[in-house]
Amino acid sequence: MNESARIYDVIVIGGGPVGENVAERARAAGLSAVIVERELLGGECSFWACDPSKALLRPVVARADASRIPGLDPAVAGPLDVDAVLAHRDKMSSYWKDEDQVDWLDSVSVDLVRGHGRLTGPKQVAVQTPEGDTVALTARHAVAVSTGTRAALPPIPGLDTVRPWTSREATSADKVPGRLAVVGGGVVAVEMATAWQALGSQVTMLVLENSLLERMEPFAGELVADGLREAGVDIRFNTTVSSLTRDNNAHSAHSANSANGESGASGEIRITLSDGGQLTADEILLATGRAPQTRDLGLETVGLTPGDWLTVDDTFQVTAIDGGWLYAVGDVNRRALMTHQGKYQARIAGAAIGARANRQPLDTTPWGTHVATADHTAVPQVVFTTPEVAAVGLTSREAEHSGRPIKTVDYNLAHVAGAHQYGEDYRGHARMLVDTDRNTVVGITFAGPGVGELVHSATIAVAGEVPLDRLWHAVPAFPTLGEIWLRLLETYRG
Repeated sequence: MNESARIYDVIVIGGGPVGENVAERARAAGLSAVIVERELLGGECSFWACDPSKALLRPVVARADASRIPGLDPAVAGPLDVDAVLAHRDKMSSYWKDEDQVDWLDSVSVDLVRGHGRLTGPKQVAVQTPEGDTVALTARHAVAVSTGTRAALPPIPGLDTVRPWTSREATSADKVPGRLAVVGGGVVAVEMATAWQALGSQVTMLVLENSLLERMEPFAGELVADGLREAGVDIRFNTTVSSLTRDNNAHSAHSANSANGESGASGEIRITLSDGGQLTADEILLATGRAPQTRDLGLETVGLTPGDWLTVDDTFQVTAIDGGWLYAVGDVNRRALMTHQGKYQARIAGAAIGARANRQPLDTTPWGTHVATADHTAVPQVVFTTPEVAAVGLTSREAEHSGRPIKTVDYNLAHVAGAHQYGEDYRGHARMLVDTDRNTVVGITFAGPGVGELVHSATIAVAGEVPLDRLWHAVPAFPTLGEIWLRLLETYRG
């Protein structure tokens, strides 16, 4: 085993989009930087989450949109071409190879060390490479942890014997299971139920709560549930799984894979529910939350607890560490578990690291260069189901808990002229939350076909704290879904 030592201004542990952006921003500030990555450079988003999941979902949403347009029904009503969809998914995931990502890293002059990185003390990281070598890294200024999250699996008896799907398997599977059980009711659960049902799987959702998308406005979950049921998904609310077994001696006769028509060879999964009922599936997806990737990171060597989320300030310094050298950016700090928000955090953190290293003053005023105000006020999200859901800022429940003086404005999206361009039987809803003291929008949620393209205008309104009197002069083009802004403002004015 060989050992080597290197010194950089900034060490980034984790080479997903967040880590890449931290390193690139540090380089832009004139600092040397290295990324430590144990899997594929580009991380979860590029290979097992955002890119492959949206590649699976886009044909589903496009078919649903087209099926409502008169004259197109015969061309789009048939089943999806599974082979073509999966092939496109593979291409969008770069066939699980990261050469393009490595080329980009080279272009911004950031070094890469492949292997498992662990803290060994303040500003010290040891990397075990795939070849068995050890690379000892020292940071002059900062170490940034951007290791993201992993699937959090519930303690179900028999779980370790059934080889369940997590989000990784759900986005990279090369066969369509004949029967898929989805445990959970959040974003991963509803998106993957949408995708695999459309690809030919018989999907059953087992949801602990009494609604889908519990963290969003209730109408959003209701519309998504309606869409899933109409597609053929069996949704069972207030349901828990008490045990699992897989019959490894039985071959399933329920493969829906149009590529080769083979039967599944891994055996049926028998699911026992808490009410004594039973369900049989070929695969089971556990979409039951996320946990931080910090179990084997050497946190104990700097006084932190392995496996914990890392609490940070608004410049992403870990608050429990003296000296301000340790940063935690992206999902690992639990502030907003979305790639785009993590990349926003990375831009803030990278700039803050650069300013501190260069002994420049930090701009930490609200909405300043070195503070992540949007994490608290303007986090956008899109759920790519049929119908779509788009939201930013507070929900009505969160607004109520905040104690602000809020007026809720609701409008039926089907009454907007632009909705008619999406075909017949458009169903959708919009809700705007107005802080009546400040006369600004603090939250908005859209649910309906095509609403994903509305989220950025909503984000600008919330993040920019645009007064409603000024929004009145932002004229929406006719006939587009954007006209919902005019209708919401008219309704608010009364």
